[in-house]
Amino acid sequence: MLVTNPASLKPENPHKAAARPRRNFLKAAGILVASTAFLELNLSQAFAQRDATLAGGTVDLGQGDFAVLNYAYALEQLEAAFYTQVLQQPYRGFNPSDEQSLTGIQQHEVAHREFFRSALGGNAIPDLQVDFGRVNFASRQSVLGTARTFEDLGVAAYNGAGQLLRNPDFLVKAGSIVSVEARHAATIRDMLNPYSAAFAGNDIVDGNGLDRALVPSQVLPKVVPFVLTPVSASQLP
Repeated sequence: MLVTNPASLKPENPHKAAARPRRNFLKAAGILVASTAFLELNLSQAFAQRDATLAGGTVDLGQGDFAVLNYAYALEQLEAAFYTQVLQQPYRGFNPSDEQSLTGIQQHEVAHREFFRSALGGNAIPDLQVDFGRVNFASRQSVLGTARTFEDLGVAAYNGAGQLLRNPDFLVKAGSIVSVEARHAATIRDMLNPYSAAFAGNDIVDGNGLDRALVPSQVLPKVVPFVLTPVSASQLP
């Protein structure tokens, strides 16, 4: 066999090889999110427009499917804001592979946030004020550790909230988003512990191969340290 480029026989850098599948599935996930965003929920026809702010500046998520979707919107606001700041303040050792993965995740979280904002229209809760003061954005371990917390929590939150939705169309859309969030969680976990089983560790996946499911009352206390705006989910379990 004639080899015109001897350099092509060199073994591929394992880090580049690992980055390729990550690029591919992030790209595929982006296509999924984009296609989902074209499906307008048009909740303004299902719920009366109202003021979502209570006394003392507390934001009320509402009730029924409306509350569940605003709950998801609140979490997407937090994640989008976090990854945006990560890209604005790159940590020490921010390599091209990290940049590619975190940029893809940030774009997805922004797409999720804007999807809920557009779909909810006048029924959407206002923008939440976030506080990432406890995150050391100069430290890769601190940033990725926080990202792992957000992504694992996001997957569990969607899993737990799905049972609260009554409209099957909303449940299908939530399922499309949580599958992307799970891809994010696996990516972050692999970045922290490459080439290991941590991407789906037994701390989040049980013996039946099922991920955790947490209801809003279990999730919101975990994000309170990062959200300055008081949020009321009194109509949710």
